[in-house]
Amino acid sequence: MLAPADDHASYLATAHIEPDIFQLRPDYRALLMTVTNIPAGPSDSASEAFLSSAEASAKTILAQTPVNDVPHVAQWKEAYKAFGAKPKKTMNSLEALLRRVDAGLPRVNRLTDIYNAVSIKHQIPLGGEDLDKYNGSPFLKRAKGDELFDTKSGGEVVVEHPAPGEAVWCDASGVTCRRWNWRQCSRTALSDGTTSVLFILDALEAVSDKQLNDAADELGQELQKLSAHVKIERRIIRN
Repeated sequence: MLAPADDHASYLATAHIEPDIFQLRPDYRALLMTVTNIPAGPSDSASEAFLSSAEASAKTILAQTPVNDVPHVAQWKEAYKAFGAKPKKTMNSLEALLRRVDAGLPRVNRLTDIYNAVSIKHQIPLGGEDLDKYNGSPFLKRAKGDELFDTKSGGEVVVEHPAPGEAVWCDASGVTCRRWNWRQCSRTALSDGTTSVLFILDALEAVSDKQLNDAADELGQELQKLSAHVKIERRIIRN
């Protein structure tokens, strides 16, 4: 189960990425970050202002560079093709967000709004999971096809299975995110009541270690504004 609240460094040390993922993309790195003692709450004026500012920043970039030509988006398209996904049908999370910037991103909850803002501002796929609903440490592997993935259809929770060979993030209870960074499960979804989060920032060659750490720094700084008691641990996993 989850490591004690005061030992998240040890918890992150047990996270792993299976070797066949690096056979797909030797340049892949994952920055994992736990953030705890977050005050629970819905979207507010501060998260709205942060997301609106990030949208404005992304619009400036997209005015000069089409989404398909954003280097990190293009590389993730190639990564999706490498494990058999059709990137036009199942866009990586960064591309999906950038394509909604002009119309405005959905406002979900405070924590999701904050990490979506960091994602589009720094051009990095980024996901957040409710750490209190996580079972064990995270790991990334290629699916066998019999794993469980909880999602919603028509407002009801349904169980799906990833395609064999698909890149999936998992915990001991099943798949937490399909197709690397395409869709997160409903079981560990963030809510207004979430107080502990596991964030995963995905990087390929187009994003340097400095850029990856800069994104994590800004995410952490924004969350620490919520309370002086917020605690952060992080780790980069690489080939």
